[in-house]
Amino acid sequence: MATKRQRRKRRRRPSAAQPAQPKPSPTALDGAQRARSARRRAANEPPSAPWGDFPLSEIVVFVGILLLIAGFFVAPPQGFVMIAVGLVLGSLAGLELSIREHLAGYRSHTLLLSGAVGVPVFGVLFVVTTVPAAICVAAGAVAFGGSAWLFMQAFRRRSGGAPFRLRG
Repeated sequence: MATKRQRRKRRRRPSAAQPAQPKPSPTALDGAQRARSARRRAANEPPSAPWGDFPLSEIVVFVGILLLIAGFFVAPPQGFVMIAVGLVLGSLAGLELSIREHLAGYRSHTLLLSGAVGVPVFGVLFVVTTVPAAICVAAGAVAFGGSAWLFMQAFRRRSGGAPFRLRG
């Protein structure tokens, strides 16, 4: 006598009321297999930059490092500006890479990107308005939390449901 598991595994014959579904053609299967293998291959490779093979991010980081180092040797008013611009350029290059990797589903940078939303919200409210500091912190935390949720949902859609992806 067949067990419950064996009975579940048996194929049921289509009844006369149900028409048999046509099988997909071999070319359709081949195209679907190619798409699946391309997605698997793309998940293991970093996303390419929109500008192709030109090393723009690396050049921006290099210029930022040069400005940062040179700012320490230049007189105070211009030196401070050079240090600030160097830090901003390096940060923007890293942020660009993390946005590209996150939205491609390659690596999850949820906390970094959420911090890039929450910290400016706090900073602008604290510097520009006369709102108490506790409210500025709360607004920054709400912006951080909301953007973290949105970034995680975006990564899950792009990565096939994974909330994060580790190396390897």
